[in-house]
Amino acid sequence: MILLDTDICIEILRGNQNVISRRLSTEETTAISFITVGELYYGAERSSRNSQNKHIVDEFILSVPIINPDLDILKKFAEQKAYLKGKNILLPDADIFIASIAILRCSKLITGNTKHFNRFDNLNLENWAY
Repeated sequence: MILLDTDICIEILRGNQNVISRRLSTEETTAISFITVGELYYGAERSSRNSQNKHIVDEFILSVPIINPDLDILKKFAEQKAYLKGKNILLPDADIFIASIAILRCSKLITGNTKHFNRFDNLNLENWAY
């Protein structure tokens, strides 16, 4: 299973045919994190067409499994956040959760934000947004 980062999901929702084609051609299951669900709904709420965009998000999340936190993910989050803080690297908690989920539950993270995520050891990244 591969994990789609929020920025990749936004590209899908915006109709980016390159990203959509990559998703359709992959043989692995594509999933999203609970964080991505919240971020997508937040973006829809803040948009000028929030009702329409919330409906689009509703439809999208029906098409992918959602990975919710469990004890192992919460422990990995704490471990990763402490490791980064020890190196004086500050990243948003949302990114640390997404990376933790990808490390534990997925073969790779699909993101356009490799600058943030390349700071995590044992995280396989692929950029579909270039």
